[in-house]
Amino acid sequence: MAQDHIAELEAERVDVRADLRRPPRATVGSHRIEEEMFGRAFDKNIVRRIWGFVRPYRTKVYISVAAVLIFTGTQLLIPLIIRYAIDHGIAPGQADRSALMWSAALFLLTIIVNYAASYVQETVVGKMAENVLFDIRRAMFGHLQKVSLSFMDKTEVGRLMSRLQGDVNSMQEFLETSVLSVGDIALLFGIVFVMLWLDFRLGLLTLSVMPVLFIVRIFWLPRARNAFMAAHETNSVANGALAEAIHGVRAIQSMDRQQVNFTLYDDKAFANLQTHLRAARFAQVMVPIVDALTGLAMAVVIVVGGSMVLNERLDIGVMVAFLFYVQRFFDPIRSLTLQYSVMQRAMASGKRLTDVLDVKIDVQDKPDAKVLSPDMDGSVEFRNVVFGYDPRHPVLKDVSFRVNPGETVALVGPTGSGKSSAMALVHRFYDVQQGQVLVGGHDVRDLTQESLGRQVAMVLQEPFLFTGTVFENIRYNKTDATREEVIEASKAVGAHDFIMSLPDGYDTELGERGGNLSLGQRQLISFARALVADAKILVLDEATANIDSYTERQIQKALVRLLQGRTGLVIAHRLATIRGADRIIVLQAGQVVEMGTHAELMAQGGLYSRLYNLNYASFDDIPEAELEASLQGASQT
Repeated sequence: MAQDHIAELEAERVDVRADLRRPPRATVGSHRIEEEMFGRAFDKNIVRRIWGFVRPYRTKVYISVAAVLIFTGTQLLIPLIIRYAIDHGIAPGQADRSALMWSAALFLLTIIVNYAASYVQETVVGKMAENVLFDIRRAMFGHLQKVSLSFMDKTEVGRLMSRLQGDVNSMQEFLETSVLSVGDIALLFGIVFVMLWLDFRLGLLTLSVMPVLFIVRIFWLPRARNAFMAAHETNSVANGALAEAIHGVRAIQSMDRQQVNFTLYDDKAFANLQTHLRAARFAQVMVPIVDALTGLAMAVVIVVGGSMVLNERLDIGVMVAFLFYVQRFFDPIRSLTLQYSVMQRAMASGKRLTDVLDVKIDVQDKPDAKVLSPDMDGSVEFRNVVFGYDPRHPVLKDVSFRVNPGETVALVGPTGSGKSSAMALVHRFYDVQQGQVLVGGHDVRDLTQESLGRQVAMVLQEPFLFTGTVFENIRYNKTDATREEVIEASKAVGAHDFIMSLPDGYDTELGERGGNLSLGQRQLISFARALVADAKILVLDEATANIDSYTERQIQKALVRLLQGRTGLVIAHRLATIRGADRIIVLQAGQVVEMGTHAELMAQGGLYSRLYNLNYASFDDIPEAELEASLQGASQT
């Protein structure tokens, strides 16, 4: 009957697959990320790595195991106490009040020990698991803060978040239940031993139903595993589609794609529904099977045991104890079956977690790395630099130039010419394949990254603000900066006025990524943050691309004064940012093709001149006074 039931479920799976093969009604949108949902039931390498995090708390593990074993012992003892009470305190002709009192006292003591052992186990295991998970999260976060940007360039944020959250939660489930598995195994073997000890023949007869359960499991386990795996996979896909739709809601509404995206999500949610219904059926089928086997075993005890009691070959207390043990016998089997899937998920999750912890850090300090002195001259030099995110396809090809101390140099060129890549090398976000990048006369690979970061301040095209106050964001790179320094830097870039107009001024709390500010305001705060850092080298990577022309011109005035005594590296498409540069370096296809001042390059009539005539002339032919007046008039309107 059980095999027929499983066969029916297998047939339903075909129907489910047919439903899932219905043609998708939309083809663009959230895509599926393949993740291993289940691993091997036991992987010694993963267990060894996870044990490294558990080892500091191994005393708690030993206490938990001892508590579980004591708890299991009390579970085995209770039916024996009941048996003693029946045979010596209640049975006709053998009634003994003192035996009944002793049984009651022993029963009460066992219940107290049972409660204490359960409380200790739950409390200690819970704290141990939380501490281990805290350590794993700290280790992963700390490692991800250090991994090279080359890893981040090719890794999806959603997948990392899944590992930091979902996989860690799977490990929590495993850690909290693995100790209980020790108790389940001990209880299972303990019940078998005690039943055989009480009456060997009745014990063997009672256990005769076990082969049926094992046969059922042979057919059930692989199919259930596939069903659970499919449910997890479709759940992941549906959640991914939901997250993408939420993050892209502005684009969805702007392009009127609500119905299309609903259709996309509906397809994935429908698939998720079908796989979960099938998984639920496989999970539920074991419950009636186990209950039926439990009832069958109890029937054997009552019929056979009852006849033995009538023939006075078995004490009635023994038969009652058998009934208690049979009732408990299948509980650990059910629990271990569930634990099998938990362990498989934990092994797969553990592998993904250790994969993150094992990510190689390409950019590391040398053992004898030097600390870059704040008194260094601030020069930047590229010597025959060859660099590519994929070494087989270099982005920069034999690039050489020098930026003298205090000089402001602009890098220009078509998209993809290598401007931003060159700036990333100055901060040593990546290492070159050939050549050298020198800061202050030192190869950046010979310097500590911390000291290099203190002397190179960057302002990027997309400003990133963190949750916190405006004041905290401005002094993010220099936490010991005073409020006066923060205000002075804000005034210098023209941010002070709009900051003071905020509800709490510099103490205004910013939303996620500064979402309660305009893009231009966020960029001004990032300018102030770079200035507070007081670095010798200031890198502006398209930093004014998202600021209106009027605000940009205000910033140019401040930058002229602020760049005094600092080395400036500027990437910009707007001529206003480039015009004040001491020199302009023109890149094309990863090579330096021109170098000089604006006037010199225009006179040469080369690439820079063509870029200027194509992109810049129409904007810069507008006089500054006329531009300012028109902007003010537009704002009043």
